[in-house]
Amino acid sequence: MRQKRLREFGSGKDIGMSLLWYWIGYVAVTSVGIGHTIFNILVLHMKSMAEGPGLGQGYEMTKPWHPLYNIILFSVFGILYLRKVKEPTSKKAAMTGALWSGISIVIDLFGWVLIKHPWSLTFKQFYVEYQPWITLIYLAIFMAPVLSCIILKRKKEKVPARAVA
Repeated sequence: MRQKRLREFGSGKDIGMSLLWYWIGYVAVTSVGIGHTIFNILVLHMKSMAEGPGLGQGYEMTKPWHPLYNIILFSVFGILYLRKVKEPTSKKAAMTGALWSGISIVIDLFGWVLIKHPWSLTFKQFYVEYQPWITLIYLAIFMAPVLSCIILKRKKEKVPARAVA
């Protein structure tokens, strides 16, 4: 049964490309979020984590934007991935979204909670106080490849068939 699921997902090359585009997307989304926080602190003069509770006002004000970054950027990278897949289907897109969101959940657990660094959070901060944003982020990551598939199919439908001479 496992082999069948892998065949439905695509070739090993498809999975590899999916993971490549995922990592590019993850780095892009994280960079945009960090950049937004820095902008809030330096340009808008919001309090940093050194000046306020938790990660500071500069970060707190970015939270509602996080799902938007994710749906937009992961959709872009979903399009870049799916346009190279031999037969992009809604099922493959949903499986890609499940893979991407599953990896994000694990990476976020290690990268933002378990491994301690200046911006790390506690379990409570990340999974309780970051609601509803963290749930919306994972939903956006899951839905992005599906949205990408829909966009690609609509784009393909609008392209007129070329006349054969």
